[in-house]
Amino acid sequence: MQFRIIPHSTFAPPPEALDLLWEQLGGYHEDVSFTKTGPEIVAITGEDAPVSMTTDERVEIGRRAVLDIVGDVCEGAAGLRSDWFAVRSEL
Repeated sequence: MQFRIIPHSTFAPPPEALDLLWEQLGGYHEDVSFTKTGPEIVAITGEDAPVSMTTDERVEIGRRAVLDIVGDVCEGAAGLRSDWFAVRSEL
């Protein structure tokens, strides 16, 4: 599944927030790969969820995995806050 990491509109991150996050993410974490394309970061997760789950359930599992990685990266990096970012599915 594919997700987009974008600036969160409610928390008004600084203009360089995505670049700072990208520097910390690199290209791959666990079962998620990341690429930077213009003003967003694209995350692609593996398709591990059971087929018996609904699409919405699988999307939420993937979205949570991406959010968890963003949270972990931000927690370990000075000057980054996880609430600056939103993760949106690309279905």
